[in-house]
Amino acid sequence: MTAGLLVAVAVGGLIGAPTRYLVDRAITARIATERPWGTVIVNISGSLLLGLLAGLSLARHLPITAGALFGDGFCGAYTTFSTFTYETVRLVEDGDLLEAATNVAVSVAGGLAAAAAGVAVGLHL
Repeated sequence: MTAGLLVAVAVGGLIGAPTRYLVDRAITARIATERPWGTVIVNISGSLLLGLLAGLSLARHLPITAGALFGDGFCGAYTTFSTFTYETVRLVEDGDLLEAATNVAVSVAGGLAAAAAGVAVGLHL
């Protein structure tokens, strides 16, 4: 890895992490429910963006530095598997097994569908 790619990943992460926090807080403030919608929406939108970047990269329309900045850096910091896992475990501990299972199903299926849609769009641009 070159120094330029490392800087690109760092800058992307520097932007992605606070963006995730702000988007999650904005959604959570508007939707009062036990389901962690902020994390769900962040992860699905991040999957869509990363899929789009992957499609663009596969079609050779994305320079490697842009992929490092937006894909590895921004999307890596923006999406959050650890928070998804923590919130799901919290739902299980609270005894809300249906909500926990729904959170897993919506997050995984939504993330996969969004990533696939992003790749399809990126390949056709």
